[in-house]
Amino acid sequence: MSFPTTLDGLYINGQWSAGREHLRVINPSTEALLTTVNGGDEHAVDQAVAAASEAFKSWSLTSGAERGAILRNIANGVRNGREHLMKLQSSNNGKPQFEAAIDVDDVIATFEYYAELAEGLDAKQDSNVPLPSDDFSARLRREPCGVVGLIVPWNFPMVTTAWKLAPALAAGCCVVLKPSEVTPLPELELAAIIAESGLPNGVFNLVCGTGLAVGAPLAADPRIGKISFTGSNAVGVQVMQRAAETVKGVSLELGGKSSLLVLADADLDLAVELACGGAFFNAGQMCSATSRVLVADELEEEFLRRLHKRAQAIRVADPFDAEVEMGALVNQAQYQRVLGHIDRGLSAGARLLCGGNRPADLPRGYFLQPTVFTDVPLDSALWCEEIFGPVLCVRSFTTEAQAIALANDTPFGLVASVVTSDAAAADRVANALQAGMVWINAPQVIFPQAAWGGYKQSSIGRELGPWGLAAFQEIKHVIRAV
Repeated sequence: MSFPTTLDGLYINGQWSAGREHLRVINPSTEALLTTVNGGDEHAVDQAVAAASEAFKSWSLTSGAERGAILRNIANGVRNGREHLMKLQSSNNGKPQFEAAIDVDDVIATFEYYAELAEGLDAKQDSNVPLPSDDFSARLRREPCGVVGLIVPWNFPMVTTAWKLAPALAAGCCVVLKPSEVTPLPELELAAIIAESGLPNGVFNLVCGTGLAVGAPLAADPRIGKISFTGSNAVGVQVMQRAAETVKGVSLELGGKSSLLVLADADLDLAVELACGGAFFNAGQMCSATSRVLVADELEEEFLRRLHKRAQAIRVADPFDAEVEMGALVNQAQYQRVLGHIDRGLSAGARLLCGGNRPADLPRGYFLQPTVFTDVPLDSALWCEEIFGPVLCVRSFTTEAQAIALANDTPFGLVASVVTSDAAAADRVANALQAGMVWINAPQVIFPQAAWGGYKQSSIGRELGPWGLAAFQEIKHVIRAV
């Protein structure tokens, strides 16, 4: 794909403009410069929040039906631009086209789902609240929480944005969005679609930029009623600290170090496919990556033999290659970070089963072979820390209780997977795992109707489902003497 030399990185109050910060956008598959986005700074954030604050006066009073209609317009706009958006995803993020297609379809489904929820709000507004006294009546109102700041990461451009933006708009909030400075191109195109959806000026605003220049002042701005952030735990702590200065609401979706448990009666072929999908989809750049596989002792040898064969057969290639199974990591910094984890894992005594290097046929781009370790020390960074790359660690267990204890022995609690032919065991293990989402004999399918978020340090709050909408609503009870 060809791009203009520079792109405007600000959409504020219905107008595109160029900011003062120049963001170089790189194709991770070729290391070539795609374009430069002229992003914003604290001044741009101030303008965007001011525009959103003014627009909130009228947008907050619109009906759910009106908001739902605009969300459907956005979904249709994304559908009409599907092929172009897929190409932008792959060019800017490095993910294969089949993964980009999943992303775009997820965006469409999310906007359509929240359009439906928005359209149902009017009938529920001012609902009666039963009280124990006949001397009073009460009604319940769900109202938008104000102007919200949305800060999204680079691993799923547009997807994480949709998960936040669609419910925020459905609730009646006005928005300032900060996309990742690493992958702004799909987000800019989504913003262009939103600009044509019929949304009033100022309701949706976008400011490209770095965390320091844009994210920090957005989180600290006293006019912002809520911050919703997805990203690393380290930055999540900084967001909370900034937000605490004005006691604003915070939703955080952070890291994970999740496990896939292969019980003794598991289908091994299925277990191997789920292990590879859980660790190597999106080149492992997922907070939900099941990067720790716990396999029953009696299955370990055969499981490792099949896993080794399957991992080595994964085709790492340019995202537009028809046979690609795994693409590039997002940028040089992430590539070097993952290589550093691999080196430290080897130094800690872990055994490298396969991978760990650049594919020989790909001299350029941030490509890495699917990497599998065994004999990983339980106190090593490889086992304990989120790597965010295509690195999988395997350990065996003797009892079900031991497997559950190993899976839960982490400060994170986002997701988990269980592979077994025993339905009762599957439910028993799933119930014991400290995770917000558990898949049983299934890939990591995510539906807008089901909540997303985790236990412990993985999350504060939930996205998707009705919980995602409630995250942008305030509850008001009106009690009257009768």
